[in-house]
Amino acid sequence: MALYEMTAQRDLVDIPASTFAAEGIRERDDLQRALRENITVLGEDLLVVAEEFGDFDVRRRIDLLAVDRTARLVVIELKRTEDGGHMQLQALRYAAMVSAMTFEQLVATYTRHLSSTDPEGAESAREQLADWLDEVGGEDAVLHRQVRIVLAAAGFDAQITTTVLWLNDVYGLDISCVRIVPYAVAGKLLLDVQQVIPLPEAEELTVRLRQRESAARAVTAQSGRDWTQYVIHTPDGSSAPLRKRRAILELLTALHRAGVAPTDLAQALPGNTKFLSVEGELVDQELIDTFLAAHPGARRAVHRWFFDAPLHHTGRTWVLSKMWGIETPPGPGQPAAAGARRRRVPLRSSPVASAIGTSPCMGTHRCAHRQEAAEADRDAGARSGAHAAGCAHRTHERQVGQGSAGAA
Repeated sequence: MALYEMTAQRDLVDIPASTFAAEGIRERDDLQRALRENITVLGEDLLVVAEEFGDFDVRRRIDLLAVDRTARLVVIELKRTEDGGHMQLQALRYAAMVSAMTFEQLVATYTRHLSSTDPEGAESAREQLADWLDEVGGEDAVLHRQVRIVLAAAGFDAQITTTVLWLNDVYGLDISCVRIVPYAVAGKLLLDVQQVIPLPEAEELTVRLRQRESAARAVTAQSGRDWTQYVIHTPDGSSAPLRKRRAILELLTALHRAGVAPTDLAQALPGNTKFLSVEGELVDQELIDTFLAAHPGARRAVHRWFFDAPLHHTGRTWVLSKMWGIETPPGPGQPAAAGARRRRVPLRSSPVASAIGTSPCMGTHRCAHRQEAAEADRDAGARSGAHAAGCAHRTHERQVGQGSAGAA
């Protein structure tokens, strides 16, 4: 794509492209550093966690390693040349090598990166990553084995584009090619940055097709974690599809609006550490300070509580935990009993269901339970009465720990 100047006479004058070499722009010291500090140029959902990453092989290093908000690592390879060299082969090798990285390894990697780029932020590397990955589990997030690749260069030859298109189409990989072309104009160096694969106009369709192909595998991850979304129905309407933690918050908030006391909700929830209270009707920092003073065990995981959505009732403030995974750890100050065994209890027969009522969602969102289970739940919902203000979208099994104060 050429760049033109429109003159006062409405003529179009071609502005010739330059090269990074001609402009004295070095690959690592200049181009790589600029993109590291302005990573949104390559994608809005990228957090750089390492530069020149080579934990797996000191002779081979990833230019930039990032993570997106869906817990997918992103290998970013840069070339200032017009043909891209063999960067696609390098990137594939690097992606395979980092695909087994764990969250703890990611924390260590990001801590080292911040130590050199932002020393004051290095101590909070874990909290920053947990916040970045909040919607996929925070500290409990499991990094995907599927690694994204971003190739950025002044140009790409036919070998690279053909290989990338084939890998994306046939094998469902997620590889993007971003062309960065320099222009010297009036003493300034301008960069024309364009994503050429996939075309931005077709990217949404490409993603949907890729998701359709992998939907069956994504429903049940090998880790056993449940990423099912739920729709909460209340007399005021239905919520958008929500992750488990947000769905429970929406459900409890609706029940409280309907007149159910927080003390009753706390008794209905599994365990005794998921819905805690403090004296006074508090908000913001005052609430956080008072809550941590009353429940000191929460100091290690402040981000695991919905301080932005407290419930107030008869002079007390209640705060809900965000931790509702299949293997939810015990609450603050209550360690699990040694050797505690776990058993599976269907949600429809759990204390939550019997105390506040549940019924299956009749919407169009995908349900994973069997049809006969849905029919049984409808009968159970009818018998429980219409007093429930909300319903969980899918009846499923939740693990509950025996002999432990925390919910499994």
